[in-house]
Amino acid sequence: MAEQNHFEEPGDCWLAINTGSSSLKVGAFDAAGQRIFARQVDGLGEQPEKGPDKDSGRRHDDALRDILDAFDTERPGRLRAVAHRVVHGGDLFYRPTRIDASMLTRLQSLDHLAPLHNPLATTCIEVTRHRLPDTPQYALFDTALHHDMPPESRDYALPTWCRDRLGIRRYGFHGLSTAHAIDQIATALGRPAGRLNMIVAHLGNGASLTAIRGGRSVATSMGMTPLEGLVMGTRAGDIDPAIPGFLQRHAGLSADEVDHLLNHQSGLIGLCGTRDLREIHAAIDRGDERASEALSMFIHRIRHYLGGYLVNLGRLDALVFTGGVGEHDAIVRESVCEGLSSLGLSISPAANNGEGDGIRAIHQPHSPAGIWVVPADEEREMVRQLQSTD
Repeated sequence: MAEQNHFEEPGDCWLAINTGSSSLKVGAFDAAGQRIFARQVDGLGEQPEKGPDKDSGRRHDDALRDILDAFDTERPGRLRAVAHRVVHGGDLFYRPTRIDASMLTRLQSLDHLAPLHNPLATTCIEVTRHRLPDTPQYALFDTALHHDMPPESRDYALPTWCRDRLGIRRYGFHGLSTAHAIDQIATALGRPAGRLNMIVAHLGNGASLTAIRGGRSVATSMGMTPLEGLVMGTRAGDIDPAIPGFLQRHAGLSADEVDHLLNHQSGLIGLCGTRDLREIHAAIDRGDERASEALSMFIHRIRHYLGGYLVNLGRLDALVFTGGVGEHDAIVRESVCEGLSSLGLSISPAANNGEGDGIRAIHQPHSPAGIWVVPADEEREMVRQLQSTD
């Protein structure tokens, strides 16, 4: 278990619980937005694996109970509210929503849209409600930022009954991470988010690009599920829609097997045997052609979306890299921005390769649009949104 925690001064605090498919991040923040408690557990629910940052095979609910024990022991004052990250809100939920029994029943009706994430979030919500029955609790949704995208970005070219009866539309994801990036860039530039156009690249094992016009999402690469869009760690991203049927007819795969292949056996791991960009860079240095091709495909798909969003936005104030790869992989950032100075994006090699833990600019002084690195912090964003509604 990798963990860190400390407290500043006594006072009211807000708790954020970020439930991932195999991870759990919990943070508490004071009224000034300072983090005063943090715990993170990785490798939950996976096959047993030993390591300093792994707790493989352990359940989310057990890990959360231990974290809440630590929080109860160390918290400095009154807990005002708890925020829970939920990946998919469907068409039902697109604002911070107070949790009660009725709301949970409605939320569970969306499990089929995010079967790897939403049920785990519900489990953690139930644990927390049992432990903190008198504390207001809210769900915040990764899809919420994209709820009001224009129809040309939101809808698929399918018969209208597919959307009306089945809810088939582009929902988009990474909304909390993207909202945090928007807030950080607006603060850094000293301008209201409503006056900014930007493209946010959340690059990690899951990856997406989002176009922001006037502070609002107008297009995003992920779709009805997190499978669409970029090449990811284990997900294929965009493919010909006929391929799943072809695999069923000619490879004898069932629908569930095709779903598993596209979500868990494709992307970088399917192309070169690993989803870890550090291992891919090392393999490229050894002359591994499969690794080189995988990285090229990863970069190509990002640039493909970036170009389309640049055209649609017209004016760009900032390109933002966030997520584990976006924050830490200078090679990926440089490759994405290569040759884009004529489009207003001039990266500084020195700044790009420099060290830094917080938000930082990596563009040339003359670059018309800024290029920024913003560390992802979904827990901070959850509390920021909660404090604005509390």
